[in-house]
Amino acid sequence: MGEIKLGLNLEFARFENGSFDWAMDQAAEIGYKYVEPMVYWGRELLSTAGYFHTRSMLDDPLLMRDAAESRGLTISSLSSHAPLAKPDVSVDYLKQSIRYAAEVGSPMIMVDDGPLPTWTTEAENYTLMRYTLQEAAKVAEPRGIKIAIETHGEYTATPERLEKIMTLIDSPALTINLDTGNSYLSENDPHEWLEQIVGGVTHLHAKDIGVEDAKRLRGKVRGMLGCACGDGVIDWERIVKTLHDADHDVVLSVECGGLDAAKKSYTYLTDLITRIQGS
Repeated sequence: MGEIKLGLNLEFARFENGSFDWAMDQAAEIGYKYVEPMVYWGRELLSTAGYFHTRSMLDDPLLMRDAAESRGLTISSLSSHAPLAKPDVSVDYLKQSIRYAAEVGSPMIMVDDGPLPTWTTEAENYTLMRYTLQEAAKVAEPRGIKIAIETHGEYTATPERLEKIMTLIDSPALTINLDTGNSYLSENDPHEWLEQIVGGVTHLHAKDIGVEDAKRLRGKVRGMLGCACGDGVIDWERIVKTLHDADHDVVLSVECGGLDAAKKSYTYLTDLITRIQGS
């Protein structure tokens, strides 16, 4: 049986106007052992001034690695989202994020399928995504870095569509990050979906959707930051049991809106994981 490792996506800091270092400090203080930072290309004011949690890939990757190690944290993935059907945007960006991940010590990068070009057909979009993924995989494979496809957009909104993405190329680098909240918002049952594909899931966004948000937004949006795990519509006991029965380790990376939700999620999921893995 695999080990369930509990982590925190640093997007919780968005609601706090928190910097990268602030977010890392909070994750370590709460007790998380894994973190999922977001990287970008170039320079922008908010992160540089300390009002946002992202790090530029123009910075030395060893600085990020040291920031994690000095706090007793491990980087589970780099949030490197880029539109797969726009290779002019995504190919060089993903190649750089893969090289950055290798130096940072992250085993994978995170990516999803959208937004899409406005003028292409569905067949053309799949061809463009295949080109992007193949180019990225050529850089990822020799470095042992995974490319985790997140359930986030139109082309990953259902099990059937995700499966088609996963078969666009033949590469051991390609893997899955199931986002429980996004999957629910796209009108799927994330519990059943995880049970079907758990063998290919190496990372999971632990996202819960509040009851009122679920009523208001399900079927209308495909993604949002969640509430504290345990306060919404996701059956976490079923999710954790599925991961516990898997034959490989999985990082459960909490993706929530705010510091209080990050704290509450940690307490709730730690107790649940301890109980199920100890049974």
